[in-house]
Amino acid sequence: MSLRFEIHNTHGNLRRGTLHLPHGSVQTPVFMPVGTAASVKAVPQDTLETLGDDGRGAEIILANTYHLYLRPGHDLIRRAGGVHKFMSWPRPMLTDSGGFQVFSLAALRKITPDGVEFRSHLDGSKHFFSPEHSIDVQIALGADIIMAFDECTEHPATYERTRDSMGLTHAWALRSLEHFHANAHNVPWFAELGSQRQNLYGIVQGGMYKDLRAESAARLTEMRDANGNGFDGYAIGGLAVGEPREVTREIIAHTLELLPKDKPRYVMGVGYPDEIVEYAKMGVDQMDCVLPTRAARHALMFTSEGRLNIRGKKFAEDHGPADPTCNCTTCRRYSRAYLRHLFHTGEPLAATLASVHNLHFYLETMRHLRDGSL
Repeated sequence: MSLRFEIHNTHGNLRRGTLHLPHGSVQTPVFMPVGTAASVKAVPQDTLETLGDDGRGAEIILANTYHLYLRPGHDLIRRAGGVHKFMSWPRPMLTDSGGFQVFSLAALRKITPDGVEFRSHLDGSKHFFSPEHSIDVQIALGADIIMAFDECTEHPATYERTRDSMGLTHAWALRSLEHFHANAHNVPWFAELGSQRQNLYGIVQGGMYKDLRAESAARLTEMRDANGNGFDGYAIGGLAVGEPREVTREIIAHTLELLPKDKPRYVMGVGYPDEIVEYAKMGVDQMDCVLPTRAARHALMFTSEGRLNIRGKKFAEDHGPADPTCNCTTCRRYSRAYLRHLFHTGEPLAATLASVHNLHFYLETMRHLRDGSL
């Protein structure tokens, strides 16, 4: 059984839908909190499950293949029954391919047509990721949605460099697709969940060049393995890497027009609250970003009144909530003055309370988009 994606209605280009996955259903458009090392930083799983005014919580979260491969190791997680059981998260999950992290190790890696040799940022030990190995690691982790191994081109990059990188991504995408369908039955929960399998997305690359994006989208949507299997969904990668926001918007709009209307469309690594609203209204179904929790750990809170740096002196005796319109547990119970105090004294609770609020804000933003009130 593959992914089933229902589109219930549209409003302009915004698509209101449901992703049916082995570990549950996900309402779209959706923002997916990032749990890099099988943990959404500073936020317990039971809290994640109840965020939002409707108490539905996060319906899907991410984990990172590169980090879990290094620690504690994908074989250990496989023996635990997969990442869902390992971290006690019964809902859907997505893992990236590890490619972005590997390619960010510019001084520690060597790229060949076979894959990427790299040194761990933890201890300098040498490792090799091929498309097949990335898929094997992701099968062992057992997320509901996994990603083809790709190369994320740096920005800025010349046309020739971007074209060559895209060619490597396409070759690796086919190898990922073939290896996945030959080994999908090895996922830890295959028998337990009635022989359901994971779902594999291809990643459109091509940098900031529209003709290359068009070529990449065409190649990936036409791509099939020897048995005629294609990708279950499509991601737009290689964005939010330093380019102007207007360019990001142009590339997303251009690429969306080239992707199948009946498959989920995922923009990787975005963004600020106003960005996710804009991209959802353009027709993006899935988005993720570390921003809500990373900003929270640096005392930046997203509110209906704009961004607040809660460390500010002006909040020292402000006994109102961080966001007067917010119904999250942080805003219901704690004041701006108290949050400021926690950050200034280095209390770990500061990161938790700010992260809970920011995630609540993001999830509520998406809920309002889905119900047409935003």
